[in-house]
Amino acid sequence: MNKLTDFFKLLSDETRVRILVLLYHKELCVCEMCGIMEESQPKISKHLAKLRDMGLVRDERKEQFIFYCLNIENQLFKDVIHKIVEGLENYPVLKKDMERSKEAEKYLESCKTKGIDLGIFKK
Repeated sequence: MNKLTDFFKLLSDETRVRILVLLYHKELCVCEMCGIMEESQPKISKHLAKLRDMGLVRDERKEQFIFYCLNIENQLFKDVIHKIVEGLENYPVLKKDMERSKEAEKYLESCKTKGIDLGIFKK
């Protein structure tokens, strides 16, 4: 039961839901997520750590970047995330993230050319 309640506690944060929806579609590095979501690197990293600790995402190093993808083995958790994604039209923030994710490569290229100073996205 603890794992179930922990899962729903994780979903109570908008940033974590946004990350899960983005990763549902493709793997991304932190700088891509920062650019898409217009959030700071420390904020995204903090939420990714919580998702990783729960076993919902995994990471893989590629060159100087760490890419994240979903790692959901629990069928109920998969179904919940899938239902959120199915209803994307009802959530303007998630819909905007998906539109911006089409340009994810430009955020990665920006990190490569400028270095990884993602504080520029702080609100």
